Amino acid sequence: MDPATSYGILSLLPPLVAVVLAFITRDAVFSLLIGILVGIGVTGQNILFGFTGLVQDALGNADFIWVVCIEVFVGIMVAYFQKSGAIDAFTKKISKRNINAVGAQVISWLLGIFIFFSDYFSPLYVGTVMKGITDKARVSREKLSYICSSTSAPVCTLIPFSAWGVYEAGLLVGLGAFADKTIATNAVVKMVPYNFYGIISIALVGLIAMGIVPDFGPMRKAEKRARETGKVIADGAKPMLGKELEQIKPNEGVEANLLINFFGPAVIIIGVTLGTYLVTGNAKTLEGFIAAVVFQFVTMLFQKMATVQELMDTAIEGIKGITSAVIILSLAYCLNAISKELGTANYVVSITKTWMTPTLLLVFTFLTCAFVSFFTGTSWGTYAIMTPIAIPLAFELTGGAITNIVYATIAAIMGGGCFGDHCSPISDTNILSSLASGSDHMDHVKTQMPYALTAAVVSCILYLILGFVL
Repeated sequence: MDPATSYGILSLLPPLVAVVLAFITRDAVFSLLIGILVGIGVTGQNILFGFTGLVQDALGNADFIWVVCIEVFVGIMVAYFQKSGAIDAFTKKISKRNINAVGAQVISWLLGIFIFFSDYFSPLYVGTVMKGITDKARVSREKLSYICSSTSAPVCTLIPFSAWGVYEAGLLVGLGAFADKTIATNAVVKMVPYNFYGIISIALVGLIAMGIVPDFGPMRKAEKRARETGKVIADGAKPMLGKELEQIKPNEGVEANLLINFFGPAVIIIGVTLGTYLVTGNAKTLEGFIAAVVFQFVTMLFQKMATVQELMDTAIEGIKGITSAVIILSLAYCLNAISKELGTANYVVSITKTWMTPTLLLVFTFLTCAFVSFFTGTSWGTYAIMTPIAIPLAFELTGGAITNIVYATIAAIMGGGCFGDHCSPISDTNILSSLASGSDHMDHVKTQMPYALTAAVVSCILYLILGFVL
């Protein structure tokens, strides 16, 4: 039986409970767990056996293992950065230039845009590298997380040859006039000016970073706290980077070589990720992190910064430091799995599809994708569901021709799907942003939400206008 037909509006209950509880309790683990149990209850399964079966299904797949492996090697990489003193050395070097809060935010913003090829590497690198600098400039960790998150997925949706653009082009092939990959890729290129959410999200970060647009909502309070007291995280916050990482110190007399110990790992990650993308069309992000960690291990040995045993112990401490992130990620995948079983995404699509009239097609495509991605925490899953539904509707309006309305529909799909990845508490990219910046995850979600909603509202207005114009 179709899950969407079987469970109807009840399919919204698990993610809704999880999100609402997360905002009320500020405890992501508890909220996700309750949402999962509610979902199991809705299916009518035994709570105990249903939970164990869900864990096996949700966490025993290649996607989850891949993301966990990335987090593990990120933890080790950060630990080695600490052990070599590389980040402290870089922070001291930059601090001599007396970079203020505006400068620190703008550098973070530009760095995030520069690393356009991977929505995973971008927040991880920017957060890790800039944390010490933004801390000294009294920029809240919530703000750094926001910058990391807003220059990852939104940027990727605007780059046609990123993994995101290539993926969407693949989904288009076979739909209407999209006879082959070349035609589909060309359409993804031409949709960029219509991707209002991606453009506005990135521009808003820059305007806020430069102080042109003042902070608002909970972020304003967080920035005031950091600026006036120097507390970059709130009292009672639970940073996703464990204390194990903060307590790692270089051995006595160790002095980092910035070229080798700081820039070296980054160059290797960028080289492997970008190189494999250019050669094979598939960016090998995990392999990039593994290569960087191996490079750190070998160079630190040759530099006599630590012994083999000390480096192994440091690696273990690094893995311990990302435990909370792995737990939240695991629960997010479980909630996503139970939502799929209940047909949450299909239900949202079914109740909004009837509203997709010619003038409202763009705005409702965007809104539907935004709702689906927010409640499921996945952009690509949203694209897979919505592309074969919205694109044929667009072709009906154009008589089968590829026109601006088709390009705008593709953009609405990509921008709407990005919304959930950008601000949902169960999004893996959001979790990685909190991890790398050392922010409390729910504080990050809560402070970023008003900015994401602002970009979404403006996008809706523009799509509504465009629906009447095109």
